Amino acid sequence: MAEIVVVENKRAGGELVASTIRRLIEAKADTVLGLATGSTPLPVYAALAQSLRKDPMDVSRVRGFALDEYVGLPAGHSESYRTVITRDVVRPLGLTPANIYVPNGDTTSLEHAGSDYERALEAAGGVDLQILGIGRTGHLGFNEPGSSFASLTRVKTLAPKSRADNARFFASPDDVPMHCITQGLGTIRRARHLVLLAFGAEKAAAIHAAVEGPVTASQPGSAIQLHEHVTVVLDEPAAAELSNLDYYRYIWANKPVWQGI
Repeated sequence: MAEIVVVENKRAGGELVASTIRRLIEAKADTVLGLATGSTPLPVYAALAQSLRKDPMDVSRVRGFALDEYVGLPAGHSESYRTVITRDVVRPLGLTPANIYVPNGDTTSLEHAGSDYERALEAAGGVDLQILGIGRTGHLGFNEPGSSFASLTRVKTLAPKSRADNARFFASPDDVPMHCITQGLGTIRRARHLVLLAFGAEKAAAIHAAVEGPVTASQPGSAIQLHEHVTVVLDEPAAAELSNLDYYRYIWANKPVWQGI
């Protein structure tokens, strides 16, 4: 069963996860992080950056692998995930740019881009902690409903709802790419620790399906139920539809502090 942690707000959630990442890096200088984009993980990156400014530590050997990338955006495009990861993660945290990997969305290399990324992940020894958000369709990364739980990094067609959700980042909805390259659910499940964050009432239904619903490809988020170490960090609105919420609160309140998340 996933560990459910309900926090006061997204800032508190970011601080909780950031402290866990910091302890991980202290124990393993070349920690491999799975990096999600979008607004959900921003409190984590902000809290970790603040922690590193207040109490500096060497993060030069930390490695990172992005979950996904749009297909066909030109190099340096403001909404490419390479640009976003550099802006929101690499620079604020002071990571080494050469240690950060993003799937290659260049249309000239798509046939082997997925397998190339899988080999890079394997060579790095796998992801120690994977940060995840969840879409309103239940998608993890860009694994839309119907994605195989065994899927690996590959090119996918974005669902209309996902394109609509991301349109706010582009000048026009028509500018949102039709395709992406994303780590598969099988790839994500290889990470040693999954940390799924969700904030806001609009995520409540997807969280209920992921945590308490049936394990089904129709709800990609439910793949977390098959993983041995999952932490789900929620604010109150995102947790509102969980049937066993009181039990989850009880477990967290009585967990030994030394165990962390």
